[in-house]
Amino acid sequence: MCRSRFWTMRINQNTVLQGKRVTLVPYTSAHVPRYHEWMKSEELQRLTASEPLSLEQEYEMQRSWREDSDKCTFIVLDTDKWSRQKTTEEECMVGDVNLFLTDPEDLKVGEIEIMIAEPSNRGRGFGKEATLIMMSYGMLHLGLTIFEAKIGLENEASIGMFKKIHFKELGVNNIFQEVTLRMIVDEQERQWLLEQTSYVDEKKYSLMQLQNPISDS
Repeated sequence: MCRSRFWTMRINQNTVLQGKRVTLVPYTSAHVPRYHEWMKSEELQRLTASEPLSLEQEYEMQRSWREDSDKCTFIVLDTDKWSRQKTTEEECMVGDVNLFLTDPEDLKVGEIEIMIAEPSNRGRGFGKEATLIMMSYGMLHLGLTIFEAKIGLENEASIGMFKKIHFKELGVNNIFQEVTLRMIVDEQERQWLLEQTSYVDEKKYSLMQLQNPISDS
């Protein structure tokens, strides 16, 4: 596998990962308006340590993330809504999931983030499945063997979810009020991850026949 730093975001630009509850698709300009509306939420700004952006800044951010060599991002769709093909992807969006290469000296380490934006979509298994699918993708396609997650101490639901999928607490940063969790993918964890995501159907994004196809700017 090529270990160039220029394979993260671009490697998934034509990839769809369809699971039972969620489907992961590349983050395109068509997803930006709803994402922008989500990020007006003070709760999400706090949980994601984000600053509010203008719509144009959000488009610029999407374009930069597409080109960044240290990020891999998918938009999370509700599979049930999406598979009916009667709505746009924007209407099916429930969140996003990201992998960041945080150590330039060790490209096998990836920090994972998951956001299920709206309270009505939380507690439905979307976050867990999206995280497992993303980890499996990172393991198989990016060669990652260590996953880390940094979560605010107030976000007990997210901390609990990561612990259920075999992450262990690494430490607490009292200054930033966050906990760092880690999973080391040994052979046993690798087989477990493969079993947990064995049903995932990987497709080409360009070939998906949606009722309202979208194109990136």
